[in-house]
Amino acid sequence: MTQNTPRNSNLHPRSKIPTITPTPSKAPEISRAPSRQSDRAKQEAEATSDRATAALIRRTLCAHHVPAAEKGGSAPQPIEELLPPLTSSNDVDLQLYGIIAVIFKVFVHTWYGKITPDHVFVEEVIQIIAHCTRALEQRLRKVDLESLLLDEIPELVDAHVTAYRIAHQSLHSHPLASAPREIYHSLHPHPALSPVPSDDDNTSVVEQQRNEATWRQLMVQAVLAVLLPTEDLENSCLRTLVGEVFAELILGNGIAGRACEGWLLWEAITRIVETVRPPLDDGNTMNKANENQSSQSVSRLEQYGLLSSSREDVEKPIKPGNGNGHDHEKWSASKLLWAILQYAFLAYTAVRAAIIILATSSSLPSRSHAGVVTDGHAAQTSPSSATYQPNVLIRVAEKRAIVSMRIWSCTAHLLEIDVRMPWLSGMMSLLHWGAISGPGKVGGTDGVLDRLLSHQLNRTLLNPAHIPPALRSLRATLFPANGLAPPRTPPDATEIQEIKQRCAAVIKAAIPESVMAVYFASKDERVVLGEIEGWLDVLGDSYLNRHLVFPIVELIVVRLMPEVAEKGVCELMEERLGEGLV
Repeated sequence: MTQNTPRNSNLHPRSKIPTITPTPSKAPEISRAPSRQSDRAKQEAEATSDRATAALIRRTLCAHHVPAAEKGGSAPQPIEELLPPLTSSNDVDLQLYGIIAVIFKVFVHTWYGKITPDHVFVEEVIQIIAHCTRALEQRLRKVDLESLLLDEIPELVDAHVTAYRIAHQSLHSHPLASAPREIYHSLHPHPALSPVPSDDDNTSVVEQQRNEATWRQLMVQAVLAVLLPTEDLENSCLRTLVGEVFAELILGNGIAGRACEGWLLWEAITRIVETVRPPLDDGNTMNKANENQSSQSVSRLEQYGLLSSSREDVEKPIKPGNGNGHDHEKWSASKLLWAILQYAFLAYTAVRAAIIILATSSSLPSRSHAGVVTDGHAAQTSPSSATYQPNVLIRVAEKRAIVSMRIWSCTAHLLEIDVRMPWLSGMMSLLHWGAISGPGKVGGTDGVLDRLLSHQLNRTLLNPAHIPPALRSLRATLFPANGLAPPRTPPDATEIQEIKQRCAAVIKAAIPESVMAVYFASKDERVVLGEIEGWLDVLGDSYLNRHLVFPIVELIVVRLMPEVAEKGVCELMEERLGEGLV
């Protein structure tokens, strides 16, 4: 972050300017934190590079192939020749095998290597994983990801926000005593989360935990009944072991445990916002550094007499009656001229973009084909029964236009646009009606705007090229330096409040001041932060968050494996093995 001092030997002899030599300042302190961050980032980049990842995979999963490959000084074999393919992309396979290698190194080799040096068990597990991932990839190609990400999941989020606000915001000024969890559960029930656990009733806590454990086992066993090969599915010991790992480690501790904690979700939001916008502290530090550098350079130039006259002209006050009125008129005319040119350029750019869109939209692929739509609600059967089926209602319908998907209404509802800015909500509704039913129906299904939005969505958000970097970032986050991160102590109530306040401050800093003043109708920082914290309270209760996460898990499973919605676990097992669930 430090910059080299410009040489000034041409301005003055070196021997006559000892007083302007920069004295020891805080510049090293300003650059120390960024240098440490850059070193840490460099180490993480080296640990997750393709070369380091391939070496990790060879040491962990292909150790028995290394002597034969390196015999006679020959180059090691590529990973795709040593291990079975997981997907149709070698780049994705490299990152997936990197995650699998870390998991084996941390959770398997620590105990399995003490029993036997045999590598057959590792090879069999890898073959099973490869079979499941290839089957999932084939099923993923048939899923309508646009509807899943922009319509069905936002519908579940919107239902969660609605139920939360009804449960916590009373319509009466002096309501009777009520339990928000019970109100929410009655509005948005889920069999795995029944009954509502109460601190005063230990029986309800135990029963709810038992129902949740049963739901996890049924979901995992249904997935295994569809994906596992027949010979592996017949092995009850293997099926039980894999089921316990996925049900307890991934669904239980990972998704239902840590991923539903409000403070963890707030930290994730903070990191996402900081990724888009630099952190507040670093930005202030950089601004101070730039101000110090600019002031030092200006003072150095002023010392040589190069900026004295111009600065005096800038700081000289304007006195009336000395011709400055004409200067003000010239300045206003110049500003008006530049504004006209800017608006003309914007109009030209908009017209040019519209012409390009109309010219290229005819060559974009069509979206009008049948898709699967569900009601988004789980069956109200008790999860203790093996016939529990999520999302039973299925119907074939035409694809919904992107401008009519629930991502827009969910965002508006979350931000309370209809309450805070009803004029904007009405204007958006009018524009939506014009795009769907107006001239040309440009926003309707398979319309000009609809195909353009679909094309941009598939080119950006759903681009397969983003999968390897996302998997690399996931491995760096979960397993820093290709190892297990130290366990984190759950924060107390004070720390949780600080995490929420930090998240609110980061969100506030990312909102432009003009937008913030119009939306919140206030420039008071406390008022704005309080409103943003009200948004974040929707994710504050881990028990209520599971009401959102569990239906999303069910929805994804049903989209990938429609058989789970049509048949129960026992029926799937009988179809594959001729026997029920054991």
